[in-house]
Amino acid sequence: MIKAAAERLDGHARRTPLLGSPFIDEIAGRRVMVKAECLQHTGSFKFRGGWAALSAMDDATRKRGVLAYSSGNHAQGVAHAATLHGAPSVIVMPSDAPQLKIENTRALGAEVVLYDRASEPREEIGARLAKERSLTLIKPYDEPQVIAGQGTCGLEIAEQAREVGIEQGDVLVNCGGGGLTAGIALALEVDAPGLRVRPCEPEGFDDTARSLVSGRIEHNDRMSGSICDAILTPAPGEKTFPILKRLCGPGIVVSEDEALRAMALAFLRLKIVLEPGGAVSLAAALFHGDQIDAQEVVVVATGGNVDPDLFARALATLKD
Repeated sequence: MIKAAAERLDGHARRTPLLGSPFIDEIAGRRVMVKAECLQHTGSFKFRGGWAALSAMDDATRKRGVLAYSSGNHAQGVAHAATLHGAPSVIVMPSDAPQLKIENTRALGAEVVLYDRASEPREEIGARLAKERSLTLIKPYDEPQVIAGQGTCGLEIAEQAREVGIEQGDVLVNCGGGGLTAGIALALEVDAPGLRVRPCEPEGFDDTARSLVSGRIEHNDRMSGSICDAILTPAPGEKTFPILKRLCGPGIVVSEDEALRAMALAFLRLKIVLEPGGAVSLAAALFHGDQIDAQEVVVVATGGNVDPDLFARALATLKD
């Protein structure tokens, strides 16, 4: 399914680069290569899953329109993919999502419906709208075609890692519901079995790390209150967690301050812009090396949709 998604994405998604820096390696104490998905269309890997899901639909279903719920990156990925397919899209977004992501989603052609993340269940809102308007829901992670689309990033990692001589190591992935993490793990299982996926999460929202320890799906106590909005989910997905449990190594948890500093170092040393949720995996590589045995690491920098004020706050850490 992942290779079929890759065929449909060919010529539409970017093959994002794998970047390295001796300065990053020195801080991490090992070789670190960064897969810059922040340079994907709409600024994150989510375009892959959005296109994979829409391109797999029949024409009649697609023309009726699609619906998604997201804090921003899945929203933009689905909105852009829908517009390119000539399909209408409705996106349910939390009112506390970064304004940049809300504005970008509208600019990409979607109708945006805002909700209170702390008190309103987005799934219920989405289900109601889908029924009222005959829209097809594209879930952000617990959807096979979305997982397959995100898995195309893993196919690229396998090929690019071979090109730079990496056959054994850890692949650190920012993890919310687990769609990208699961997709990459499935791709690497076949194409690069020497690479092991490690989910990375912010403090207070480490549901995947805790779930991998307990062996069952664990939930977060809250759904807001972190600058890492892109990877805040209630729990790993019902479809994604069995994949993570089978294929992933232990999770790594980082602080917000570490994510901000990783953003600054990515800009300074790699010349890329990351949002906090997109920098958690890099923070894990840079500041949690004691939890990593591998001598070579691939970091997936998942998104770069950050408000200017928050990015300035990240850059200010360089003065500390």
